[in-house]
Amino acid sequence: MKVLYYHYVRPAPVDMPHFRYLHLEDFRAQLDFLGEHHGFVERADFLEAVRDGTGMPQSVSPGVVLTFDDGFRDHVDYVLPELERRGLWGMFFIPTGMYESGELLAPHRAHHLLGVYGGVDMLAALQERIAPDMLVNGHRKEFSENTYAGQDNDSATAEFKRILNYFLGPDACKAALDSLMADYCDEAALFEALYMKPVEIRLLAEKGMIVGSHSVSHPVFSTLSPEVQEREITESFDFLEEASGGLGLRTFCYPYGHFHTYDSDTVRLLGESGCRLAFTAEHRDVMTDDMTSKPLELPRHDCNVFAHGRASYGPQRPEEDKGEDQMALEGTP
Repeated sequence: MKVLYYHYVRPAPVDMPHFRYLHLEDFRAQLDFLGEHHGFVERADFLEAVRDGTGMPQSVSPGVVLTFDDGFRDHVDYVLPELERRGLWGMFFIPTGMYESGELLAPHRAHHLLGVYGGVDMLAALQERIAPDMLVNGHRKEFSENTYAGQDNDSATAEFKRILNYFLGPDACKAALDSLMADYCDEAALFEALYMKPVEIRLLAEKGMIVGSHSVSHPVFSTLSPEVQEREITESFDFLEEASGGLGLRTFCYPYGHFHTYDSDTVRLLGESGCRLAFTAEHRDVMTDDMTSKPLELPRHDCNVFAHGRASYGPQRPEEDKGEDQMALEGTP
């Protein structure tokens, strides 16, 4: 079984020349490609296998499951209608902290600053707002080597994201982003345009989609104490249970998703919360053994390794890119 994950899916944005996203037309083309070459896992088969605890049946294993992270309006405005038109379903992993704060979550603030102004300008602006002794993360070497390697960012963009997401403590990160947003963006307008509303979380559930947790604040869990990790998990599930009208099946995906961004406490706490499935960003297929032995650390593929999944920048769509999966089908070494 191939589980794919998506973030921004939309038509070309206005006035964001550096913004990374999957163009809606490429999303449609990728769904055509996936349907032709792999097929999609039926929702009923997926739920039956999960609830039985027996792993995926052989008839299901070659298929595709679609997942969408971060609770964006894109997923209600563009993704949901496209799935409904095709008779498909998906899993939507939603962080919840922005509904209380009224602010963009930290990674989304970074994406929009970068999308408008680019990495060079934003890295310079960030460096004006921080001091070297603020970069306190104990995993700095590991995070430097293992983050953003699979993205085609320029070096300034990668460093800007690395500093904010991994090298600054939560308070310092928020202070830096508060200052940048105040100087460069209209955050209230961005908030309304970016996120789905709580009532639309229930709409997803009513339409047969699976709603899951993506934490409260989208943190790097491995940098948090077990007590804070537990709050991130339980409070997000509590919010989503109410917003969705009842989750039924509790599912989760790890913010950032790499093995160094969560730890054994995270996995343990998820199990204690009643979570049945959790997804990482390990790029490989889900095997039957994964479903039975490690259901809280299931792998997912980034959509960009499949045909038509390459990111667009601002109004510029990429040249036709067959992707690794298409090349494999054609026998390319």
